Amino acid sequence: MNSLNLKSKVCAIIPFYNEKDFILKVVDDTLNFVDEIIAINDGSFDGSEKLIAKKNNVSVLTFVSNKGKGSALQFGFDEAVKRGYDIIVTLDGDAQHNPQFIPEFISSLNYFDIVTGNRLSDTSSMPFQRILSNRITSFLLSIKTKQKILDSQCGFRAYKKVVLENVRTFSAGYEAESEILIYSARNGFKIGFVNISTIYGNEKSKMNPIKAIIGFIKVLFI
Repeated sequence: MNSLNLKSKVCAIIPFYNEKDFILKVVDDTLNFVDEIIAINDGSFDGSEKLIAKKNNVSVLTFVSNKGKGSALQFGFDEAVKRGYDIIVTLDGDAQHNPQFIPEFISSLNYFDIVTGNRLSDTSSMPFQRILSNRITSFLLSIKTKQKILDSQCGFRAYKKVVLENVRTFSAGYEAESEILIYSARNGFKIGFVNISTIYGNEKSKMNPIKAIIGFIKVLFI
């Protein structure tokens, strides 16, 4: 396992779709902890991308139409690897992930190849249906990967470059985040977790629960 050093280059990938109420703050807060942000505009039509398009150390890459979170993430991964980043952090554009945890994610990569946020250490503010679905999917993924998966659905993660050089996701939707864990475990990469707080406000989830369930079932059989 390659250790990291103070010269490691860090970027954040932030996929977003119609996040004009949140994206600017997310980007501003994240810039305190990374060298560059690669923001993937997944077909937004609310002008979200205009809020961050001219910011220093921010690259906005735009899909003309909405392709899904998995497609946006893989596009960002390819770009980050191409640009030579050693560490790639992913977080959502709806302000549910607190960028102040990024240093802890990076530090944990000295012991793991992938570090995922774990929101289930404190579920007091998490809707019950999310708790239930997450515990079920995390249990099933633990069996599938033969590693302990504490929070399979959290998009707040950090990856070593070597993982993304060897692992790709082929799913377009939210199930891509489970698919990445399966392929990573299959390739011998070690998965760790950082306990994070959950932030739920007035934002409306863009996840279609039926599509998400079908997608997850599909990746369980890859």
